[in-house]
Amino acid sequence: MNPIDDARALLPDAEAGSAIRDAFLADERTTLAALATQISLGDDAVRGIEAHARGWVEAVRADRQAQGGIESFLQQYDLSTPEGVLLMCVAEALLRIPDAATADALIRDKLSRGDWDRHLGASDSLLVNASTWGLMLTGRLTRVEREDARDPRAWYERFVARAGEPVVRVAVRQAMKLMAEQFVLGRTIDEAVERARREQGGYRQSYDMLGEAAVTAADASRYLDAYRNAIAVIGAAADPAETSVFARPSISVKLSALHPRYEYAQRARVLAELVPAVLALAREARARGIGMTIDAEEAERLELSLELFARLRRDSTLDGWNGLGLAVQAYQKRARAVAGYVVGLARQTKTRVPVRLVKGAYWDTEIKRAQVQGLAGYPVFTRKAHTDVSYLACAHALLEAADAVYPMFATHNAHTIAWVRARAAALGVADVEFQRLHGMGDALYREVLAERGRPRVACRVYAPVGGHRELLPYLVRRLLENGANTSFVNRIGDPGIEIDDLVADPLARARTWDFAPAARIPLPRDIFAPERKNSEGVSLADQPAHEVRPPDAPHCSIARPTGWRTAVATGLRCSRAKRARRERPRSRRCARPPTSAVTTRRRRACASTHRSRCRRRRARRTRWRYAAAACSPAFRRGIFRSRSSPARSRRRWRRATPSSPSRRNRRR
Repeated sequence: MNPIDDARALLPDAEAGSAIRDAFLADERTTLAALATQISLGDDAVRGIEAHARGWVEAVRADRQAQGGIESFLQQYDLSTPEGVLLMCVAEALLRIPDAATADALIRDKLSRGDWDRHLGASDSLLVNASTWGLMLTGRLTRVEREDARDPRAWYERFVARAGEPVVRVAVRQAMKLMAEQFVLGRTIDEAVERARREQGGYRQSYDMLGEAAVTAADASRYLDAYRNAIAVIGAAADPAETSVFARPSISVKLSALHPRYEYAQRARVLAELVPAVLALAREARARGIGMTIDAEEAERLELSLELFARLRRDSTLDGWNGLGLAVQAYQKRARAVAGYVVGLARQTKTRVPVRLVKGAYWDTEIKRAQVQGLAGYPVFTRKAHTDVSYLACAHALLEAADAVYPMFATHNAHTIAWVRARAAALGVADVEFQRLHGMGDALYREVLAERGRPRVACRVYAPVGGHRELLPYLVRRLLENGANTSFVNRIGDPGIEIDDLVADPLARARTWDFAPAARIPLPRDIFAPERKNSEGVSLADQPAHEVRPPDAPHCSIARPTGWRTAVATGLRCSRAKRARRERPRSRRCARPPTSAVTTRRRRACASTHRSRCRRRRARRTRWRYAAAACSPAFRRGIFRSRSSPARSRRRWRRATPSSPSRRNRRR
């Protein structure tokens, strides 16, 4: 068997690989209890971390003008408000609606429902108030008055007379684009590099070429060219005086954008075609002196990504290069096992691997996909505090192995930053890095970097690059992630939330409910309870589930139809079909009418019935014959011809084709 086709080849049979496979749908309570033992601290250390984080939060709230416009916007329109949900719907749908009529219907349906007046003047941010003013005007223009609800035509005519649909449509589209561009550093890589040089002095950059999964090979080729061009531009703009690859700019690569079938079921094709392409990018990045990080994606692609990363890391042309990194998502139950696997791989290849630790941006997708597939559990944690505990456990593992990995902590949470700095100081690790998203966390990291009396920490900005067409999926993920009422970015500037709640230890919070999963998120099999159970399923990427099937079992158990009719319909003139035709009962064959001594009327009736039967059989055979020929290249080349004359062949074809009931009645 080809080793690529073997499911066990994606991860080694060693302890690290088994731990990753076993944790895919592990019990949440058991997993959290094991992680808690790794990060338990004393009371004095916990209070010191909380006090450190409190100082940053108080400084951010004291300087409200330092908050970014997009942070104030997300705070004002979080997803716990009806207006925030309406904006989410508009942002998710408007930029990808091609026709004007549907866009107008969306605007009328969503913006006319919001109570925008109550948000006007509630924030000090100019962006928030300007956006609220525009949304309020649009909502009033598109709102249907109660007396007009009975006469939609009159209301629509009055609406068009006020402003005209094109005006409102263009204005709302432009507002969505402006909001999306708050998260993007530039439309092109040249623009992003120039803006970073001008506005982000003192920060490192990691550029991300926006673009979702490739659907066709042409998409993958276009994204590959974009990555190559970005590597060349970033390398040319990098500071030649900086010799460490960790301090130089880097690029993030999304593997699903480089292959149209980046999935576990196509692992043989993916590893054969994608490894050379990504290896070529890594060689170019090494030649330009910049780093390259493999970005994290959905849970079903994790083991495939790890196998591809391991093959890249073991390639002899990349020996001695420490710029190839990997992103690890802490919200997955396998995160701690993945961190251990990467540490082992780094020591095996004798390189230092940069590891970007993130909390994850596909939580809603993972929850819904597990429910649709009817899995036995969820691949991610169901509580925000549980994800924070997993993040701290992974951070502790990376800090302990700082000789093998270069830890990069992507977070906007003040408590997480304080915890990591405290543990790094306790372990004597100074070479670490924090990361934030462009347009978010500015105020918090301004306080962190300006702190005196402590070693200065490095911070890198994750800078997305792309036009307005690529903005939509990224914008939706950011709104979902940071617009939620549990998001730290959303809560840090809200004076109505106590600072003690913001900087509380997530491990202590998780222990208050004994690490129980969220009660409002039932297991996939119980989402329809008590009426019925959900249908059970299995993920195609769950390797232990595939091992239950016998190794000699066929890949497809669907019974294929056999018989002479199937053979004729598919154009197969095999001996088996001829034998089946000969073995038919004689009563079904085309026999001559009986020649017994009967009256003339009976003989004529028998002959008429016989001719009708033969005509129907002939029509069926003609249909099968034409269907068989239509499946063959000979028919398309015009070689197939009837044995009779062309006119007779056309009449036979008309008789063979299905006709309407009225035509059949006339024929009878």
